[in-house]
Amino acid sequence: MEFKQYYLGCLSHASYLIGSAGEAAIVDPQRDVDEYIEDARLKGLNIRYVVETHLHADFVSGHRELAERTGAQIIFGAAANAEFPHIAVSDGDEFNVGSVRLSILETPGHTPESISIVVTEDCYPGRTPKVLTGDTLFIGDVGRPDLAAARGLTREQMADMLFDSLHQKLLTLPDDTEVYPAHGAGSLCGKNISKETSSTIGQQRRFNHALQPMSREDFVRMMTTDLPEAPSYFSYDAELNRRGPGALSTIPAPKSMSGEQVHEMMGAGTAVLDIRSPEEFGKGHVPGSINIGLGGQFASWAGTILDPAARIILVASDPSRVSEAVMRLARVGFENVEGFLEDGVEGWIRGGYPLASVEQISVRELELRRSQIPGLQIVDVRRAGEFESGHVPSAQPMTLSCLDHLAPALDPARPTAVICAGGYRSSIGTSLLGRLGFVKLMNVTGGTTAWIQAGLPTVT
Repeated sequence: MEFKQYYLGCLSHASYLIGSAGEAAIVDPQRDVDEYIEDARLKGLNIRYVVETHLHADFVSGHRELAERTGAQIIFGAAANAEFPHIAVSDGDEFNVGSVRLSILETPGHTPESISIVVTEDCYPGRTPKVLTGDTLFIGDVGRPDLAAARGLTREQMADMLFDSLHQKLLTLPDDTEVYPAHGAGSLCGKNISKETSSTIGQQRRFNHALQPMSREDFVRMMTTDLPEAPSYFSYDAELNRRGPGALSTIPAPKSMSGEQVHEMMGAGTAVLDIRSPEEFGKGHVPGSINIGLGGQFASWAGTILDPAARIILVASDPSRVSEAVMRLARVGFENVEGFLEDGVEGWIRGGYPLASVEQISVRELELRRSQIPGLQIVDVRRAGEFESGHVPSAQPMTLSCLDHLAPALDPARPTAVICAGGYRSSIGTSLLGRLGFVKLMNVTGGTTAWIQAGLPTVT
């Protein structure tokens, strides 16, 4: 059997190729599908099936394009009600890929249509089976149950389904069954996902906090408490996946735009997205632009911060980064990049427009200013659990995804330092506050990680 895991770090997303005897199946593909097609070609495999474990909310899948380019059939759980040709599967359905058998388990709980796929080899009955669990069972965690509200189901109802899926389906598999989920650490589809990308049923039975002995009631209570806020684009992406996204080739290439053109479009409501590093953004940027650096979890944060319907203009220090940004935005369903600022901020200056800036300060400088600047506001944009594990004294917790709504509690006229774990999210935060009229902004480089490592006073 050919078996390969593809891991896309920026989305914490895992997809899979399963192949045997000239045939292959791709499970939970990412939006750009060329790599699957090329790998199958090199291995002499014909992609016969594209299997989706559920309607993904955190990224747009390439299932439809992959099927159109290869002639494969798409497989979805019956409750997905997908609007394109597909095979709707239920518990116990089986498919052969060469000598490999794919057996379907209905495992609702994260979503109503969630399925898991047990992978066995007919030619080698003693070989360790695998199970691809989608977002039902992660390494160290299980899928959040609150994403089906739009379909009339409460988080408590979904958590109740999840309890049965785990205990009546997945935990009945042999302990040596290899577990391969659709996400790793960093994904918002769970609360406590491990950095490991595979495990076994036995290991998860022992170490996964959600699989420890407890009553159904206690499980439901645990699964529905302290859930991180779901980004606004989740429901948009899930619906796009149900309808079937178009091919990437249909997305128009962005146009080069002068400073004057960008200025005019900003006046009409177009969002300017600066994809440079926090340091570059801090030195000088288009006033009112949003900074989400192309490193890190760029696409996830863009989906969280931006409106899916917004028209977007990019600002980059290197034109070659524009096409990468367009691709990564398309992975979360943002297909409306209209252009990019010609020559970056130099093009803006050439148009006769001023730049804004954000001071970059070290944690030592922040500690000094805490005592020297009366009324200094320190805003911590990490998630609640991160904040509780250790933060700067007097820092105010304002999770980045909620910052626009929480910012009215601050005084835009007072000096404001923004901090996160390392300086990436805090730079996004300064750009959002800058749009709201805050003028004395500081980004804390190194973040709380550097603060704690420096031995500075920390509150837990």
